[in-house]
Amino acid sequence: MQNIISVAALSSLLNTKAGQNKTVRVIDCRFSLMDPEYGNKAYLQDHIPGALYANLNVDLSGKIEPGKTGRHPLPLKSDFESKVRHWGINNDDMLVLYDDDTGAYAARAWWMFRWIGHGNAVVLNGGYKAWKTVNQKITQALPNIQQSIFISKAELTQQISADALLAYKGGITDARELIRFVGEKEPIDPIAGHIPGAQCMPFSQNLEEDGKIKSATALKAHFQAQGISDTEATVCYCGSGVTAAHNILCLVHAGFPEPILYPGSWSEWITDPEREIAQGNNESAE
Repeated sequence: MQNIISVAALSSLLNTKAGQNKTVRVIDCRFSLMDPEYGNKAYLQDHIPGALYANLNVDLSGKIEPGKTGRHPLPLKSDFESKVRHWGINNDDMLVLYDDDTGAYAARAWWMFRWIGHGNAVVLNGGYKAWKTVNQKITQALPNIQQSIFISKAELTQQISADALLAYKGGITDARELIRFVGEKEPIDPIAGHIPGAQCMPFSQNLEEDGKIKSATALKAHFQAQGISDTEATVCYCGSGVTAAHNILCLVHAGFPEPILYPGSWSEWITDPEREIAQGNNESAE
């Protein structure tokens, strides 16, 4: 099953498939860490026809518990299921997710739909910028949504807790940039560094210069060069569990075993002073 879709392919689906042999639902995941209201404002200004809006803080994250959770903890699964029903999404719908940044916010939503067993979800390659660049249709009209009876299925994802990670012996990757990984600069979290034993594998390396995700072949070569196992699952984390989903998306797209997400990531790890931290780059594959 595909995990990434091109603008041309989505345009074709919307023009020829919707309402016939499959229902295509588009979800706008635009967001900015610097301006949490940006995404909704941008969505109301214009979006892909038929798209509904999913906000990282409101829809794709749970309640932050200071000193316990990371910056974007997963919501209760039951809460997300209720949200999906509220959006009118059905079990047989094909979901197309996009943002206007690197695709990380869309990848977070992609992972969460797989978390509730919905595997027919894809990320729009190049996102809204790519859509508008080729003058595809946009609109301000809001979709007409009717409550659905969506029923969750078995998870397609894997997770690991901080406690379990302490005893984990497999590969661990950090999706943040090297400067944050080594502890040289930390612009977001109060403590710099990385989880001991992890290697730096910035999610930005999944992208071409134009911001689109690399081909499955190129991604496979990249991950193999990083020493990622093609037989055993790799743990992925980042600052708060968002960009790690981008690495997971690309690993799955490249044919690697379903990676294991540490949802709390670095921002949760550092809430417990007894958890060790590492700095420098001795453990990185870079």
